[in-house]
Amino acid sequence: MAKTPQVGEQAPDFELPGTEGPFRLSEHRGERVVLLFYPGDNTMVCTKQFCSYRDRASDFAALNATVVGISSQDVASHEDFVAKHSLNVPLLADVDKDVAHKYGAVNALGVKRAVIVIDEQGIVRHRHDHLLGLDYQSVDELKAVLDELPAPAAQ
Repeated sequence: MAKTPQVGEQAPDFELPGTEGPFRLSEHRGERVVLLFYPGDNTMVCTKQFCSYRDRASDFAALNATVVGISSQDVASHEDFVAKHSLNVPLLADVDKDVAHKYGAVNALGVKRAVIVIDEQGIVRHRHDHLLGLDYQSVDELKAVLDELPAPAAQ
């Protein structure tokens, strides 16, 4: 298995299809990126998680980061999940779990809930692996993590 990127290490690049078209991590250099790995569309905790972001859309937008959800369902499943709940987070289809493996976001049951925050230079600055996957990081918790990151260097 590929080494899990730890805080301070370069985030592995990837490209996945998603509900808003293809997403390639390297195309988001210069932006903060939050990867939200989650077990599955329309499951109880995942629905609660993504609906909580939807319900606080203005606070979520104020995070000033590119945020994407990643799980192993296909794009059609993600599109149904987004439409059913009017979600505001693009969802990426990691059907073969390759990206989840690169990021150490898998367990015996499949993709596990994990949050990876990547800075403007592509370095992992925060990771939170949920032990049981029965909870998730709220908008306020994500904001606190992003607020702790150093300001980007002037270009």
